[in-house]
Amino acid sequence: MGGNSEVLNSAHTPLAELSATPKGAQHNPMEKVIGLPIIACIVIAILGERFVNFRARLWPSREIKQNHLPNCQLIQGIDHGSEDITVLPNGLALFSSGLKYPMMPNYGSDAPGNLYVMNLEEDTPTLSELKISQGFDLISFNPHGISTYIDKEDNMVYVFVVNHLHPHFTSHVEIFKFVEEDKSLTHLKTITHELLTNVNDIVAVGPESFYATNDHYFKDQSLRFLEKVLGLAWCNVVYYSPEEVKVVGNGLHFANGINLSPDSKYLYVADIFGSCIHILEVQEDKNLTPVKVLHLGTLVDNIDVDQETGDLWVGCHPNGWKMFNYNPEVPPGSEVLQIKNIHSEKPMVFQAYADNGSVIQGSSVAVPYKGRKLLIGTIFHKALLCDLNPLHSD
Repeated sequence: MGGNSEVLNSAHTPLAELSATPKGAQHNPMEKVIGLPIIACIVIAILGERFVNFRARLWPSREIKQNHLPNCQLIQGIDHGSEDITVLPNGLALFSSGLKYPMMPNYGSDAPGNLYVMNLEEDTPTLSELKISQGFDLISFNPHGISTYIDKEDNMVYVFVVNHLHPHFTSHVEIFKFVEEDKSLTHLKTITHELLTNVNDIVAVGPESFYATNDHYFKDQSLRFLEKVLGLAWCNVVYYSPEEVKVVGNGLHFANGINLSPDSKYLYVADIFGSCIHILEVQEDKNLTPVKVLHLGTLVDNIDVDQETGDLWVGCHPNGWKMFNYNPEVPPGSEVLQIKNIHSEKPMVFQAYADNGSVIQGSSVAVPYKGRKLLIGTIFHKALLCDLNPLHSD
């Protein structure tokens, strides 16, 4: 008790006594003047070290060799990127195009973004623009990640689109009904929420429910840049339904592509600045349990999952430094990875396609179809349709 009494007494010492200058001591104004440059030097040194680390995470020295697939053709009609692509079971491929994203090249100027459809069952697939129902704001449409959900009862196809309203770059999730007969979309609902702040990609799990990735913590562009440079792992995964909205995954540097395993038991999340894919188990309450992390040595973007084999197909950026410091004379390349047996102790990773930027720049997504075709999309450039080698379909 005696010791505690002394602590209590000292805690009640008048503030004036605690702050009083001892007799004979004098304040030296030069101490503050000298201290400020020292603090500034420390801050600059820390920021310099963080920037060097940030640059290293972009693989700035990596040069990629050409590794092309047979019979690759540029898709006519896509000139301003095809950041995300999804293919329906009947062979209809849906494209998001025209994304305007901070710090990324923008070939489309301020023109609104678009959604397209292509039938991969046709001998010569051609691209058509999807008409969107009246009343939807097309002027500010800025589509990013997309996903589909097919209702098992009536086979209705719901199309989910991440929409960053241009020019403010706010995050909305739009839900449409896909009308195949006239290649149109009927707008059903716009979803906004305080937890859906910087949505990148989305995977639908019901007519109005989904998982989404937030690729930044801050909304302000200057703070977003500082967040990246400092290497803050503050990004997350959010589960949304009309009944419940919650954060279900944390600790990501730049949460990007997201997708489900064919049995819906596992969720795959790409961390682009971590150059890795997180494998998480989906619980009954929709929460996620980390299983493992697969490091890939390249900047991983969107993830597509082959519903028959369970293979992951990933659009990647082999040299992110070239991406963020775009120079058309030294363009960023493209890379596609195929990952087999991801849940095994030793997953097999194949480079299915690679280009040094002479054909296609900034690949963000790769989607196979029936082991015969492969679609490759980009953030801001063009899109490819290729034949797959027998190796990739085994």
